[in-house]
Amino acid sequence: MLSQNTSHASMADEGLHPPKYPWPHNGIFSTYDHAAIRRGFQVYQEVCAACHALNFIAYRNLVGVSHTEEEVKAIAAEADIVDGPNDEGEMFTRPGKLSDSFPAPYPNEEAARAANGGAFPPDLSLVVKARHAGPDYVFALLTGYQDPPAGIELREGLNYNPYFPGGAISMARLLFDDLVEYEDGTPATTSQMAKDVTTFLAWASEPELEERKLYGLRALLMLGGLTLMSVWLKRYKWASLKNRKLVWAPPRKH
Repeated sequence: MLSQNTSHASMADEGLHPPKYPWPHNGIFSTYDHAAIRRGFQVYQEVCAACHALNFIAYRNLVGVSHTEEEVKAIAAEADIVDGPNDEGEMFTRPGKLSDSFPAPYPNEEAARAANGGAFPPDLSLVVKARHAGPDYVFALLTGYQDPPAGIELREGLNYNPYFPGGAISMARLLFDDLVEYEDGTPATTSQMAKDVTTFLAWASEPELEERKLYGLRALLMLGGLTLMSVWLKRYKWASLKNRKLVWAPPRKH
């Protein structure tokens, strides 16, 4: 009984292990769902960006992935970027451009904690890579909010989510059906938005994934060709020696 209770306590502390989902980019030769990346960026921009930064992604990274260059320029121009100093030594605000990183919602960690009841919203640039089970965890967390079971009481400002370590999370449920309106007409259900923003964050954590897979495929093809050439060369060089017949001729008597 003691070991069983210890096991349950450990599971609660670590969080419920998320189910494994068939993400389209998990295969050896598969790629990201770029339509989902575009929709996921919309969810991030309209929902997540109010609290979470994306410091390691620049607007130019979206070009050719989910948006055209003109679309990204228009999106960047809507952002106010703090730049400077100018000739007078003062900071100033200007419209964003392709080379800018996504602006952070708070100027520093202290301001972020003050606005979120002491909790610090993490940067989402590498969150899929930083969490055990990666995209499965993020999707399960976004869709796993529920009422706490009997016997569990939460402090004010906390929400119950069995996939979060400890079960009590400061972030409230943010995704609800029809919260956003997708431009491609995809129904914006809670699970669809969670899937799309998880795909976007998976891409943000590893934007070079498709390029690395392409290089790997090229390397396999090149190594396969070199292997076939080496086998042929070996057979060509050694065939005459292996097929040579040696006959011993005894010395003649004179």
